[in-house]
Amino acid sequence: MGIRWPAVLLQIVVWSLFNGRYNASQLDVECLKSIKQSVKDPNGILKYSWNFENHSEGFICGFNGVDCWHIAENKVLSLRLSNFGLEGQFPPGLENCTSLTGLDLSNNRLNGPLPSDISKMIPFVTNIDLSYNNFTGEIPVSLSNCSYLNAINLQHNGFTGAVPWQLTSLGRLTNINVADNQLSGPIPAFKFSIGSANFANNPGLCGVPLQPCKGHGKKDKIGVVIGAAVAGVVVAILVVAVIVFVCLRRVSVKKKERDLPENKWVRNLKVLKGVKVSMFENSISKMKLSDLMAATDDFSKDNIIGTGRTGTSYKAKLPDGSFLAVRRLQNSQHSESQFEAEMATLGSVRNRNLVPLLGFCIAKKERLLVYKHMPKGNLYNLLHPTDGKLLDWSLRLRIAIGAAKGLAWLHHTCNPRILHRNVSSKCILLDYDYEPKISDFGLARLMNPVDTHLSTSVNGEFGDLGYVAPEYGRTLVATTKGDVYSFGVVLLELVTCERPTHVLNAPGSFKGSLVEWITYLSTNSLLQDAIDKSLIGKGYDSELLQVLKIAVSCVLSAPKERPTMFEVYQLLRAVGEKYHFSADNDLLVQVPSPEGDLDELIVATDGVKTDE
Repeated sequence: MGIRWPAVLLQIVVWSLFNGRYNASQLDVECLKSIKQSVKDPNGILKYSWNFENHSEGFICGFNGVDCWHIAENKVLSLRLSNFGLEGQFPPGLENCTSLTGLDLSNNRLNGPLPSDISKMIPFVTNIDLSYNNFTGEIPVSLSNCSYLNAINLQHNGFTGAVPWQLTSLGRLTNINVADNQLSGPIPAFKFSIGSANFANNPGLCGVPLQPCKGHGKKDKIGVVIGAAVAGVVVAILVVAVIVFVCLRRVSVKKKERDLPENKWVRNLKVLKGVKVSMFENSISKMKLSDLMAATDDFSKDNIIGTGRTGTSYKAKLPDGSFLAVRRLQNSQHSESQFEAEMATLGSVRNRNLVPLLGFCIAKKERLLVYKHMPKGNLYNLLHPTDGKLLDWSLRLRIAIGAAKGLAWLHHTCNPRILHRNVSSKCILLDYDYEPKISDFGLARLMNPVDTHLSTSVNGEFGDLGYVAPEYGRTLVATTKGDVYSFGVVLLELVTCERPTHVLNAPGSFKGSLVEWITYLSTNSLLQDAIDKSLIGKGYDSELLQVLKIAVSCVLSAPKERPTMFEVYQLLRAVGEKYHFSADNDLLVQVPSPEGDLDELIVATDGVKTDE
């Protein structure tokens, strides 16, 4: 067959015309490379998702947190890196993302000052969110040169100095939030109305919408002179205090940790120690916020037992030697009355395979939840251990059945029905006997939805990376079948011991997710190649393949083709029947009768009933 020269010539012409654009898009690739290199990534999100070995046009558009102008072009539209756990300073490589319009670095551990020439790095950004980090120094005046800015969020950092009055020149700006910093001076007269909450918890700020600034009469000038003299004395005292502090530094390591910027929220709680903790169980003695602070050593880093999209969990040791888990929620969007109503609902939910909510505490903006402590940690850490010790198959199957039972109860029996939305192996906790307990159910409703279209399902309320159902990217609507998909990924983890976002045992050329790998193997009748090699040949091969097939049915791309959680539970229960895992107590299940009414049949355990 001859070569079609006109087509070849056309391709050459098109390549020549767009060669300049390709070079520009290559800058965006360098931008992301620089970001990956300049920050610490303790959760491994960038490590496993941002793979630069692929050189095809548009390959970066599949990176977690990256939105492109076009899916087939390496041009970054926005970066949504919220809650990635990133550490380090503001990424200087952003200047190479030449078409960036949105930047969200919120809820990380970034620190240090912002670049003074930040406007040259992100000139076309319309929304910038750096909230809930540890940034310090002054707010750069050059932000006023970012003429396309619509919203600025710098809440909950360590910024000092004044709010630059030059920001009032931004004609497109409609919102700014600088709450919870160390800012001072008069608030500039912005052209739009702003609530006081956007400037709250800055000890030196004044003016509308806060309290009026004091005048500058003669008495004030005299006060300034006196203040300067007093300041001189104070400075001298501070010098002595610093010397004493340095000498005692090693003795007061714990106190130092509590005073780190990221723990300043704890310091704000000290004046609220008398706030009561509302408890749902009479068997637990009455508690106050001071009891939680003492039990967690003022929410010390040493007591962190888990972090996730809904917040950070701390291990709390009570005076009697027993333990609780305290979850500090991230950004609840509810008022106190709404939050209390949600807590009343979740506090009444009780099931053998759910982590019980024991109580809650409201302290100003802080929302703390009290749970029963699960001593064996979460399933994710047991499936991907650092010491190489893997769970045996019977225990994995038992955990799968129990977890499925808990989710089925939430979907089919709980009133009102609860969608989890954040199902992952990290939310399956284990007690002393490795009995699985589902955690974080109902918390997605308490979180602020992320202000984005494409990345809500990745960075927002719809789940952790690798577990999100594909339809969420189109519909942004949570469904029971979305939970089924996420649980299917957990089942794949149980059988393969692979992480959902990175497959170690796949061929070197494969760079996709666990689901994509399994889909490829299933299509080519190679599913057995996915099974954890440590389990093969030990008498479980048939069971492993059955569970793997159940998992594959859960992660089908079409939601209607997936089974319900009740059906998943029944299928898994049948696989593990010979192990006698199920509880003895029967429960009610509803199925349609031939006449269309609902008949009641005893066919399952723990009160799971289905209406689907």
